[in-house]
Amino acid sequence: MVKLLMSWDIQSGNEAEYFQFVIQEFVPGLLRLGLQPTEVWFTAYGDCPQIQAGGLAPDLGTMDKIIHGSDWLELRQKLEGYVSGFQQKVIPAEGGFQL
Repeated sequence: MVKLLMSWDIQSGNEAEYFQFVIQEFVPGLLRLGLQPTEVWFTAYGDCPQIQAGGLAPDLGTMDKIIHGSDWLELRQKLEGYVSGFQQKVIPAEGGFQL
């Protein structure tokens, strides 16, 4: 299994719209693409991204198809309308919190 790690900061003033988008579109979109959401971490204080999230795919080939496809690009672009500093990376999946 491989994991897509994502991080971002919510744009100030867009919090309500952001949370509505995440619940109604982003998470269902991840599932439709074949990613299984695993965790979401919210940082209330400190010098790191406000949101850190992960999603699993069964193998690297599947993950590559997902993150290089037009559906992921569209979903990511919608997310970036509510956030700043979006970053992503793919890593081998291990148990527990991963950076």
